[in-house]
Amino acid sequence: MGMDFSTLRTLISRYCVGEENWVDSRTIYIGHKEPPSGTEAFIQQRFPDNRIVSSKYTFWNFIPKNMFEQFRRVANFYFLIIFLVQLIIDTPTSPITSGLPLFFVITVTAIKQGYEDWLRHKADNAVNECPVHVVQHGKVVRKQSRKLRVGDVVFVKEDESFPCDLILISTSRDDGTCYVTTASLDGESSHKTYYAVQDTKAYSTEKEVDSIHATIECEQPQPDLYKFVGRINIYMDNEPVARPLGSENLLLRGATLKNTEFIYAVAIYTGMETKMALNYQSKSQKRSAVEKSMNAYLVVYLCILISKALINTVLKYVWQSDPNRDEPWYNHRTETERQRHIVIRAFTDFLAFMVLFNYIIPVSMYVTVEMQKFLGSYFIMWDDEMFDEELGERAVVNTSDLNEELGQVEYVFTDKTGTLTENNMEFIECCVDGHVYVPHAICNGQVMPGAGSMDMIDTSPGPGAREREELFFRALCLCHTVQVKEEETVDGIKQGIHQGKSTSFYISSSPDEVALVEGMKRLGFTYLRLKDSHMEILNREDEIERFELLEVLTFDSVRRRMSVIVRSSSGELYLFCKGADSSIFPRVISGKVDQVRARVEHNAVEGLRTLCVAYRPLSPEQYQEVCHRLSDARLALQDRDKRLAEAYDLIETDLILLGATAVEDRLQEKAADTIESLHKAGMKVWVLTGDKMETAAATCYASKLFRRNTQILELTTKRTEEQSLHDVLFDLSRTVLRQHGGMTRDNFSGLSNDYNDFGLIIDGATLSAVMKPGQEDSNSGNYKEIFLEICRNCSAVLCCRMAPLQKAQIVKLIKASKEHPITLAIGDGANDVSMILEAHVGIGIMGKEGRQAVRNSDYAIPKFKHLKKMLLVHGHYYYIRISELVQYFFYKNVCFIFPQFLYQFFCGFSQQPLYDTAYLTLYNISFTSLPILLYSLIEQHINMDILKKDPTLYRDIAKNSLLRWPTFIYWTVLGVYDAIVMFFGAYFLFDNTTFTSNGQMFGNWTFGTLVFTVLVFTVTFKLALDTHYWTWINHFVIWGSLIFFVVFSLLWGGIIWPFLNYQRMYYVFMQMLSSGPAWLSIILLITASLLPDVVKKVLWRALWPTTTERIQNADKLYKGQLSEFSPLTSLHALPKAGNNRGGAGNQRNAPNPRRSEPLSKKIMFTRWQRLPDYSTFTPLLRIPSRQGHAYNEAGPETSV
Repeated sequence: MGMDFSTLRTLISRYCVGEENWVDSRTIYIGHKEPPSGTEAFIQQRFPDNRIVSSKYTFWNFIPKNMFEQFRRVANFYFLIIFLVQLIIDTPTSPITSGLPLFFVITVTAIKQGYEDWLRHKADNAVNECPVHVVQHGKVVRKQSRKLRVGDVVFVKEDESFPCDLILISTSRDDGTCYVTTASLDGESSHKTYYAVQDTKAYSTEKEVDSIHATIECEQPQPDLYKFVGRINIYMDNEPVARPLGSENLLLRGATLKNTEFIYAVAIYTGMETKMALNYQSKSQKRSAVEKSMNAYLVVYLCILISKALINTVLKYVWQSDPNRDEPWYNHRTETERQRHIVIRAFTDFLAFMVLFNYIIPVSMYVTVEMQKFLGSYFIMWDDEMFDEELGERAVVNTSDLNEELGQVEYVFTDKTGTLTENNMEFIECCVDGHVYVPHAICNGQVMPGAGSMDMIDTSPGPGAREREELFFRALCLCHTVQVKEEETVDGIKQGIHQGKSTSFYISSSPDEVALVEGMKRLGFTYLRLKDSHMEILNREDEIERFELLEVLTFDSVRRRMSVIVRSSSGELYLFCKGADSSIFPRVISGKVDQVRARVEHNAVEGLRTLCVAYRPLSPEQYQEVCHRLSDARLALQDRDKRLAEAYDLIETDLILLGATAVEDRLQEKAADTIESLHKAGMKVWVLTGDKMETAAATCYASKLFRRNTQILELTTKRTEEQSLHDVLFDLSRTVLRQHGGMTRDNFSGLSNDYNDFGLIIDGATLSAVMKPGQEDSNSGNYKEIFLEICRNCSAVLCCRMAPLQKAQIVKLIKASKEHPITLAIGDGANDVSMILEAHVGIGIMGKEGRQAVRNSDYAIPKFKHLKKMLLVHGHYYYIRISELVQYFFYKNVCFIFPQFLYQFFCGFSQQPLYDTAYLTLYNISFTSLPILLYSLIEQHINMDILKKDPTLYRDIAKNSLLRWPTFIYWTVLGVYDAIVMFFGAYFLFDNTTFTSNGQMFGNWTFGTLVFTVLVFTVTFKLALDTHYWTWINHFVIWGSLIFFVVFSLLWGGIIWPFLNYQRMYYVFMQMLSSGPAWLSIILLITASLLPDVVKKVLWRALWPTTTERIQNADKLYKGQLSEFSPLTSLHALPKAGNNRGGAGNQRNAPNPRRSEPLSKKIMFTRWQRLPDYSTFTPLLRIPSRQGHAYNEAGPETSV
């Protein structure tokens, strides 16, 4: 009965009481054994099986679910409504005209999504059906992975992956450890050590493991890979012994067992509750600026459509107010029609006009844009210049929706370690009590050059100092989590230990630790191994020293330090601690602090990564107290991390400083060149790092983020301690604004010596103060605004000592500023993920800190240097292509439907279509779709090498310049003009009624076909005129689509199709082509339509060319060899008054005084020789009406 009540109580507390009373934990019975009677209630909870489901659809819900998702898109839903209207009321065009294109779009998308989901199903089945080994009744049995249940004891052999999340019970190694790689989870190929539960590690056979009687209490599943809280209750003689469980005992699904023969472990999270599955969640959808422009244009065209339909409806009733026109003798109404209310009739007519003109909204544009993005993304993946041979990796595209956004970036936020630098650490020196030791200073008994000023090991002063020096070396040999691997082939960082014995290597998840241990080896202390909880060291005298490892206080990014507690062979207890200077110095009570601090600061200025080392001797009583504190904190199920942090804080106090180390992390290849190119392209580069200020600043100078003449402004804790934050901000604000005369940094290219360059350095603590909302002080409400104003006027900003969340806050702050700039974040580690997800475009680097950044990014590249080509070439091309695609689609649909509007004035507003149904349907699907799709994939308006050589061309497309309203209006006006020319040209030529040689008159279908023929040829020729990069594929597709139109028209009108209930097009096209005047009118109308655009282009290029156009002209002049000559800047636009077509909007690109620079090669283009420098570049803000080149991508499409 008691059992029933406890079950009831558990259920009530879980489901009925508020969330706050629900203890978020689960109880697992190992091997499904009940606990001994009287210990606790046996409540068998229900858990999911081990089936993984990554697919979206099932066989049964695919159609309804997919349709629902597709019709959530506004354009698809709009066309569905139009199609239904055509079915319900008597409309002028067949429902097929909008139904077929809509069906085509929906079907293609459904097939694509269905195929992708089928692949996911296949992958899921492969995983779910793979065999696993489970211990049952003392034997190992095989079963399918999906049949695994929580509580099963699993047997895993070396190189096998774990089938679910497991708690390690025992291993083949005596010390109860196993090595694991988590490459599939976070990309880290280094071996990580995991530990079996102490009380069960001796159980090494199936029978022994099966005899274990225990329960595990742990938290409910949550996605954090590095966090786990639980405890195991082991029943020995019916008395439970509780032991803590943490992330070091948890083996994650997807990780692989290495360097360990076998393990036994118990399943605690299965299927979709494993941490790997919980991390599947898709990222929030990012939308590009181009997509937002497209949607704005669609709204405008929708308004145009409604106004057209309204005008026609009103004019129809005005026209019919005359009774003779209302019911002409050949078209009497039925009685039912006469009795219908005028409002109903008017509404029906309005809908009919909407249907007639609905092609102005281009549904097929969405499909074309999706195909362009999807296919276009392969060009990044196929780019051999972005292939890294060392890593064997290519660029990866995770989100093709943002391709064009790569051409719009204004702010670049980059991590430092592993992104700008190699994350390949080399031990440089260490300092003990102010004496400096350099490992390479003595080599084969000879003093190396440059070592004279250093204190050598052999000349270490005094016996007392010698003792402290050896203690320092021992501390570094013991205070780490490095493993020793006894084989040649390892996935981690490889370095031999003994000369002549190259079979052992150091492996660690942190490259710093390996560098330090190797540095100690070169200084005479070699770390050998960890065996049976004893760490072994080979000292200078080649004697092996053994230390018992008692506790490891692991490193975390908040404390920024780690410690170990060891017992020497003579029984002394020591706590060794190493960490960042900011976290060690405040805890030190003695030692030569000033000398060490001076050396640390000196090394930081040199750009080296510094760590301080300290120790504390412990008495047995103190050690007992430490153990007690740690076990209390570790056994807690609630707030374990917080309690552990408090315990660590109390333990790591009263330290004695030993010394400091310096490790170098070299800059990545071409990092400085990439940053310089980004600056020239008009981007602001911010470095966000957790490193200390001096180290980060040195890297910034090395990478040319700060130049030697940059005036550094500091907004740091050190400064805010001397002055209030309010005063510091206003001082900095006055400094930058006085220098720039109130103009923003954008007025200058940042390469001139005539203006001070400003660089801002801010640290995490000060940033928190700036971002803090609602300060008491009345003046402080606008701290953010002042801070942003200072940042805007700085060419570069360095944020140091940043927590991961602060990185994301900075990105968010800039995104939300009044200019709403496009931001890009690039990083390589898990600490960069929040920043990558926050930015408009997130780029992951395939570094040594794992693959989390790559998994969460939109794009991934092997090295930082590849960012230059990705933005300056690929981003530039993508933006040029898609902007033309969008504008061209709208243009060709205006050309298509405006004649239909004009035609209503000549047919009594009777909703008579101008074009045949087949033409209405196929205009956007077949006749005009392929040329623009191909253009949007392969157009190169400027040679790739020129774009790389002259980054300033990137400014020509900045701030969505090719999709601004003036450009859009120009294309729309051009479309209306072409439509008027086509319609009225054909109309006046038709005025001569005896138009054919045999005196036969042309009818309305011939008239419509003539207009349609001129239309198809005009819009195709317009695209041909905009194409700069011709290949055989362009020729084939452009001329092929025109030939297809002619052949189709001949077939459509040359055969009597039995399935049609009308034959109105029979022989129409052939009859039109048999007329000489028709041929003449086609040629004349095409010429008249294209002429204004051609004339405008020629005039603009001759009188007010942009930099892009100058380079295009010069490249043609030199037959595509322009990129071989270096002074491209001599082609940049001249700063004349009135030269800027964009008027006042051009202010931000005004030229600034240039620096004189010797030119390395002869200037080839003497006409433009006046300005030989990048800094003189003034990209002209072009009125869209003058975009004539491949810049303008597509416009609208019909209701496909």
